[in-house]
Amino acid sequence: MPDNHELEKTLWAAADKMRSNMDAAEYKHVVLGLIFLKYISDAFNGLHQKLAEGQGEFEGADPEDPDEYMAYNVFFVPETARWKYLQDRAKQPEIGKWVDDAMDAIEKINPSLKGVLPKIYADPDINKARLGELIDLIGTIGFNQEGHIAQDLLGRVYEYFLGQFADAEGKKGGQFYTPASIVKLLVAMLEPYSGRVYDGCCGSGGMFVQSEKFVLEHQGNIKDLSIFGQESNPTTLRLAKMNLAIRGIDAQLELGDTFLNDKHPDLKADFILANPPFNVSDWNGEQLREDKRWKYGVPPAGNANYAWLQHFVHKLSPTGTAGIVLANGSMNSNTGGEGDIRRNMIEAGLIDCMVALPSQLFYNTMIPACLWFLARDKTNHKFRDRSNEILFIDARNLGNMVTRRNRELTDADIATIADTYHAWRSLPSPDGRGAGGEGDYQDGPGFCKSATLDEVRASNYVLMPGRYVGVAETEDDGVPFEEKMEQFTTTLAEQFAKGAELEKTIRENLKGIGYEF
Repeated sequence: MPDNHELEKTLWAAADKMRSNMDAAEYKHVVLGLIFLKYISDAFNGLHQKLAEGQGEFEGADPEDPDEYMAYNVFFVPETARWKYLQDRAKQPEIGKWVDDAMDAIEKINPSLKGVLPKIYADPDINKARLGELIDLIGTIGFNQEGHIAQDLLGRVYEYFLGQFADAEGKKGGQFYTPASIVKLLVAMLEPYSGRVYDGCCGSGGMFVQSEKFVLEHQGNIKDLSIFGQESNPTTLRLAKMNLAIRGIDAQLELGDTFLNDKHPDLKADFILANPPFNVSDWNGEQLREDKRWKYGVPPAGNANYAWLQHFVHKLSPTGTAGIVLANGSMNSNTGGEGDIRRNMIEAGLIDCMVALPSQLFYNTMIPACLWFLARDKTNHKFRDRSNEILFIDARNLGNMVTRRNRELTDADIATIADTYHAWRSLPSPDGRGAGGEGDYQDGPGFCKSATLDEVRASNYVLMPGRYVGVAETEDDGVPFEEKMEQFTTTLAEQFAKGAELEKTIRENLKGIGYEF
């Protein structure tokens, strides 16, 4: 597959330039809706051409019959909604209305897209000349490669734009977008091959997309995954539905407040991947004092962190596992009874692993974050009995800066963290060589530590990895301590001598121009 990073950057630079005074929160729907339209139009054109040629399996097919497209998981695009039709009219003042009509026509003939596509292009606030330029620009993206190659290209462009919009929107934007490297890490650690996957605050659907990629990369079958999600923001939910529709991912995504109106009340998930908004104070906690989900303690009305944790525990199947992104404060807070809830969850054997993340991973907040990995049954389902242990991983020193403000975890970092977790929770290898394979776990000072519950109790149930992993060992260079001290004092004396000489020179120069100290 060709490298399209330059294409992404060019698209963003041009699109950002055209944005003018429009708010990024609104503009993202303009851009992403058009990218979606271009993709489904290209996919339609590719199949339309094969049907029209009528060769082999397509013999006798009708290229204008929507049912022909359904069989190949391709959306049918009516003639007035096809990209060429719109691009031919991009410079005309009615272009906004024509794009809205195109979105309407596509929704009417493809029920799975009902209520998903943006119909905002006729809005008087949208500059129609710039909209025409944007259509021409997006027309340069070719999604007409076969199958997954086209999906991957679209997915990359789409996720790149989501990330850039999260950056442009600042704090608000990050609520719908979890940085890709964090999502990859959660998926790599939990390995959702098959079963029910749930995210109760699904944003733009990145957790589901990455789960699908994981299954495909490991030669699994995406049909073995059932996907369930809920999102309280209707425009964000539309983004999620588009994000999944472009990849052909079937998901039950619902709109509503997850705490007040759980749309999947009977669901017991095998995997939960979630990035709830950090430290939310207005989560309607006062209305939910008696809720059955608060098995380990009533969460404080002023902070939703422990409400999210207990909601996800409630949603886990008897052998389910969860990976949840939360603010670092969740690991040691005692406010509003949070310390008691944390102690009760630890004593109930729910906490499997804690990961401290590097700073600056998020577009929207400088608050340091961590990952909570929960397991309903640590005794011995697929892995070894680790009911008396919690794994702590301190990954704060990992990651590379990709901009002046943002860091991301590399694929090697993700593999290091995930492999450590997999080795820890698996049975030892039969030969017991301890060569670092699955089950051959060893504590790494400064990075990872398998702590007993007694050690956690002795630390007052604080779950910060730094408390347990210790300090990384430094290599001994073989130079005796006395020699190092002598070298240090010599260097120090030389620095002082240089400083005195410099001061003398400065004084003499100042004296020469009439200043004397």
